[in-house]
Amino acid sequence: MSFLPQLIFLIIFGAAAWFLSKRVKFLRRNILLGKSETRNDQPDERWKTMLLVAFGQQKMFKRIIPAILHLFVYVGFIIINLEVLEFVLDGILGTHRLFAPFLGSFYVAAMNFFEFLAVAVLFSCIVFLIRRNILKVERFTKPEMQGWPALDGNLILVIEIILMLAILTMNATDQILADRGVSHYLAFGGLAFSGIIQPLFETMSDATLIFIERFAWWFHIVGILAFAVYVTYSKHLHIFLAFPNTWYSNLKPKGEMSNMPEVTNEVNMMLGIPSETPSDPPSEIARFGAKDINDLSWINVLNAYSCTECGRCTSECPANLTGKKLSPRKIMMDVRDRAEEVGKSLDAGGKGLEDGKSLLGDYISQEEINACTSCNACVEACPVNIDPLSIILQMRRYVAMEESGSPAQWNAMFQNMETSFSPWKFSPSDRFNWAEKVKEEEMK
Repeated sequence: MSFLPQLIFLIIFGAAAWFLSKRVKFLRRNILLGKSETRNDQPDERWKTMLLVAFGQQKMFKRIIPAILHLFVYVGFIIINLEVLEFVLDGILGTHRLFAPFLGSFYVAAMNFFEFLAVAVLFSCIVFLIRRNILKVERFTKPEMQGWPALDGNLILVIEIILMLAILTMNATDQILADRGVSHYLAFGGLAFSGIIQPLFETMSDATLIFIERFAWWFHIVGILAFAVYVTYSKHLHIFLAFPNTWYSNLKPKGEMSNMPEVTNEVNMMLGIPSETPSDPPSEIARFGAKDINDLSWINVLNAYSCTECGRCTSECPANLTGKKLSPRKIMMDVRDRAEEVGKSLDAGGKGLEDGKSLLGDYISQEEINACTSCNACVEACPVNIDPLSIILQMRRYVAMEESGSPAQWNAMFQNMETSFSPWKFSPSDRFNWAEKVKEEEMK
């Protein structure tokens, strides 16, 4: 018995594992470029959120048709990978259909279920390709989706289609060879879906069928390993990051904005209100708000890497719907792209964050962040609980407090709130004059 196939498999498997581990370390370092933040409160609520939103796909079902199709792909990805476990063990041990003799009729039922999912994934991916490229759903045609994002979305769908076809082809040729009694091939009963395409191969010789079956097996397992590495460069990284991302969701009410503790303490001191930590000396503030990714929290950067680029946030954004330049999806893509740029620079011995560029200005413009209405529609729409608004507010805080670059109308409003305690320029003592006028009108 030749051990060459096993050796080749182990080399490919080891290479994939090495590339994957290297990429995971790169991503982890990039995410941790953000500032420290702790979100481990309410663990029961966090588990519930993760199970419902990430595992249960709860928010996807706001749009029922794409939700069902995505569910097929999602469940297929999870369940079919159980079959990949058999592939891996067969590759390592040099066996064929390792589990078949032990599981009997259950194995046949499982294989039929796997094939059903493969066909469901195949159908769903074809529909998604049609939606993207023929029907041209508007949220997939926005400016930020040109070039690599569009190619990435199509490429992953084509890869999934080919991998599902490889499974069906492998099973069809495998069972023909088993029925003919060829070497180690096992006849374990009829397979409903691959059986449909068996007539395509019936007239082929044993040698040709063995070649096709082995090619399909190798293509599928190598494709899965390559896919695992490719995903870390793709928007489909959300397959894995959706779970930690939903765990670290912001559980506060969506209308609540976080204050800077340092500023809050200063205001309290000016008003004579005791600070929560009076014994601690005032901490030095490096920067108000966020200009670059290191000013954001690591959870913000994790959000960016978890982005599915589905565009639901942008399709719900009132600023974008009225023709403004703001796209919440682009905000997240820009944060991820900046993290990638800084990470690659650091790996190459470059300047990293000191390269003369910044997230605000070189990637995201003031026009974009000023268009935001702070309505939280993007946060509510995101299927994996990403929070673009948090990033936008931190950048607006930087522009206002560090650069004094807010629009003139905003600065006037800020001044009125400081002096008159309202957005309008009139004395607080006159605030209820309108009520007196109403009373006078009622008395007439």
